[in-house]
Amino acid sequence: MNPIRTTTTHDPSSLPIKDRYALLVGTVAPRPIALASTIDADGNRNLAPFSYFNVFSIDPPVLMVGPTLRGRDGGVKDTLANARINGEIVVNLVDHAMVEGASLSSSDYPADVDEFAKAGFTPVPCDTVAPFRVAEAPVAFECTITQIVSLGDGPGAGQMLVCQVQRVHIADDVLGPDGKPDAHAIDLAGRCGGNFYVRASGDALFEIPKPTGSGLAVGVDALPDHIRLHPALSANERARLGSAKVIPDETEVNEHKLIELSDIFMAHEDDPNALETELFSEAKGRLEQGDVDGAWMTLLAYNPG
Repeated sequence: MNPIRTTTTHDPSSLPIKDRYALLVGTVAPRPIALASTIDADGNRNLAPFSYFNVFSIDPPVLMVGPTLRGRDGGVKDTLANARINGEIVVNLVDHAMVEGASLSSSDYPADVDEFAKAGFTPVPCDTVAPFRVAEAPVAFECTITQIVSLGDGPGAGQMLVCQVQRVHIADDVLGPDGKPDAHAIDLAGRCGGNFYVRASGDALFEIPKPTGSGLAVGVDALPDHIRLHPALSANERARLGSAKVIPDETEVNEHKLIELSDIFMAHEDDPNALETELFSEAKGRLEQGDVDGAWMTLLAYNPG
């Protein structure tokens, strides 16, 4: 089993705002980025990125964006001020190709300065709301703000905008053959602590089959102790084994041993330690390839005596 980690414990209320901020955003990461478009009472466009953002409901479709009060003085940022004025917002998603511009738009420009122009983005009129969407964004959500939930009134206090989606604009080039968003094509950027970002692309993307469908997963506790406690398996590998719906029976294991594992058993018939190492290596390789049943049968074929 993996060792239990030692920890350093903090009481957030005892930390200065700056340190509390660094602790929270440096640990709750990566976070998706909402490039929020709003307008003020005079029609001036505003654009600002927020990583306190996610989807919270499907019916009705609701996103939440969390602008905070200014850390230095508790003042209200333009996005929140505009949301209070007209109750509309466009949430643009940020891909890797536009992440530098999104960061630039976070500069503390005066309210009458157009961040679209400063960041080099193209404003496009929306169908249902007055703020403009970003033409370069892979996805844009036109939203009405149904609630503004204040979590405090001091510096750094969150003000949650409950945004009900009225329209979704999605670029054709990020859709897969099935018409759904393709994780590789959408190439989203995420926010981490400090100056760090993450790119959801290439080797950073991996798949984990969901333990859904008919029947319950057997769970890690179904593994025999000599397998569950074996140091060769990581916590993720044990969990992948636990995602199986059925444990292979003895007949299946024997057949697998004769057909798939015979070379391994013959090569190490006089060296049980080498056999153990080879079988666990074989099982780990099968897990990496998504062959959970094959990994189960490989490990069950090993009998430590």
